Amino acid sequence: MASIASPSIYSYCTSQDHKKRISTVPRIALRQPQQPHRQISRREIILRSSELAITGAIFSFSGKRPDYLGVQKNTPALALCPSTKNCISTSENVSDITHYTPPWNYNGGRTRKKPVSREMAMEELLQVIKSTKPDKYTPKIVEKKDDYVLVEYESPILGIVDDVEFWFPPGKKSMVEYRSASRIGNFDFDVNRKRIKALRMELEKKGWASEASF
Repeated sequence: MASIASPSIYSYCTSQDHKKRISTVPRIALRQPQQPHRQISRREIILRSSELAITGAIFSFSGKRPDYLGVQKNTPALALCPSTKNCISTSENVSDITHYTPPWNYNGGRTRKKPVSREMAMEELLQVIKSTKPDKYTPKIVEKKDDYVLVEYESPILGIVDDVEFWFPPGKKSMVEYRSASRIGNFDFDVNRKRIKALRMELEKKGWASEASF
């Protein structure tokens, strides 16, 4: 009776031969098709920066100040908001009811008997910022120029910080643009919007007005 090879030995030999054959087959590197170039929008850049800021702020509620704050260079304006619901800006499209807020006119109020200069309006704004503390957030002016102010608002309990900017655009119109945004999280329970409204109501006593009520 003919002897039959052990299945385990047969499997081993077959496996070894198969590996040798595979090793002798030349490998061909396949190039991946080149992806078309996609231009990154301003909003996407801000969103990515916000995500990095949130990641870096896991162990700190204060978060890191975004590097895109200030007047944008290409098209002079304050930054747009990320897609999160904790930011408002006059730079947004008026149809964006989540993020858009109307600018202010420091000579547009009924109580303003005589128009004031930009310098005087800046002094009025700084006075209201220092004296008004919506939701008991403490304001800290961290940057001031002739036409721009950056304020950090810190919450009294967790130390959460919001960045609020005010910009006086060049030109004859007595307009003031602004942006108020939380550094971390996705929702702010309308803290930023309420803060801006509280500031506006104090400024209205001095002769300021909003382009629209909100």
